[in-house]
Amino acid sequence: MQPRWLDDEERAAWLRLVGVVELLPGVLDTQLRHDSGLSHFEYFSLAMLSEAPDHTLRMGALAQRTNATLPRLSHVISRLESKGLVERSPSVEDRRATNARLTAAGWDTVVAAAPGHVDAVRQFVLDPLTREQLRELTVIGDALLARLDPEGRMFGHVIERPTD
Repeated sequence: MQPRWLDDEERAAWLRLVGVVELLPGVLDTQLRHDSGLSHFEYFSLAMLSEAPDHTLRMGALAQRTNATLPRLSHVISRLESKGLVERSPSVEDRRATNARLTAAGWDTVVAAAPGHVDAVRQFVLDPLTREQLRELTVIGDALLARLDPEGRMFGHVIERPTD
């Protein structure tokens, strides 16, 4: 079967998306490390816990929401635990599962880091776009996530999916 090569318009769109996918994580990581001493993944993990009921999630659920493998997440949670930002405990519902809970210090850390992170998101993603482009980005994100995450594992708890 012959490959379906990209035409000029498709290639232009693809290269721009690759540029954003490659450059944005480093920009966000640099800002958070500079301002808060956290990696972007550490901040994102803390943020997901901060939004959960009782600031607690099973490690499996947190892995889904952060798109991490359990070994990677466990390593990061161990690091956050050593800083007193998170604590782990057996799940009350299922003793085989482990919960991660944001501590008071973790809450203070994520609250202190959030304004700088939001400023970076605005500076590098939202502010360069018009309101119409922002709406288009939402539609584009929905279309891509429908293929990449059809079950809504990562953001299904906060993103309302469009229905056809």
